[in-house]
Amino acid sequence: ENVGEELDPSLEPLLLKQTFKQGGVYCIRLGESVIEYSNDFRFYITTKLRNPHYLPELATKVTLLNFMITPEGLEDQLLGIVVARERPELEEERNALILQSAANKKQLKEIEDKILETLSSSEGNILEDKSAIQILDSSKVLSNEISKKQKIAEETEKKIEVSR
Repeated sequence: ENVGEELDPSLEPLLLKQTFKQGGVYCIRLGESVIEYSNDFRFYITTKLRNPHYLPELATKVTLLNFMITPEGLEDQLLGIVVARERPELEEERNALILQSAANKKQLKEIEDKILETLSSSEGNILEDKSAIQILDSSKVLSNEISKKQKIAEETEKKIEVSR
């Protein structure tokens, strides 16, 4: 109960179910002790961490269940299922908008990084650096286009939410 993001290494044989037969009975070695093992045995570990990040080595040995769902998240999931059955085109459009929005945000981040790189690598007066000015101008145009797309996407998203 209340484990952190790392487990005690002595639990390794239990997690991997490293059993062996000794005297006709299945056993497992935990530390220095040899204990009888039953195939009906279930080992549950709980944590109070909101979003634990376990190492991949541990995640392959156990089954992780996340019981932390908010009422809003559950409502959104259920609504998505109902809309997908009753009006699949609406749900497809919503999913496409989500993907487009993520792509737009990624592109904006790339533009910001490009601008910062240009500003940091520029030597002397930035107003005299023609390539920097060109990059900044093209970034501004692209940024404005993405902002317009985002506004349209947000309006469409609101219409879809009303329909849902």
